[in-house]
Amino acid sequence: MEKKITLPKHKFHIKAGDTVVVIGGNSKGKRGVVQEVIVEKDRARVEGVAMITKHTKPTASNPQGSLEKTEGSIHISNLKLVDPATGEPTRTGRKANEKGKLQRFSKKTGSFIPDVLVRK
Repeated sequence: MEKKITLPKHKFHIKAGDTVVVIGGNSKGKRGVVQEVIVEKDRARVEGVAMITKHTKPTASNPQGSLEKTEGSIHISNLKLVDPATGEPTRTGRKANEKGKLQRFSKKTGSFIPDVLVRK
């Protein structure tokens, strides 16, 4: 029996709660807040970006049925983090902060990016 290889967990340049700008695709140029990062598929849901229409079937409570607009997912490579200090898109890196813990920083300004946790 062969042994299953487990790959290391991905580290992405964006997290839930970050403000990002879309750099490619149909929604190019739009800004929004990341609602969720889907690690298994390397994708993220961004508020107001990549809107899709879902059809809902008629039910007893909703006899007409309806069309619901929701956010679709967009690939991580098409997103760029917006630097909280300047408000401009920036690349990110990781370096140790004063406490010795790795933290994201803006490659444009060199300042650390604060961690924002958003839970639903």
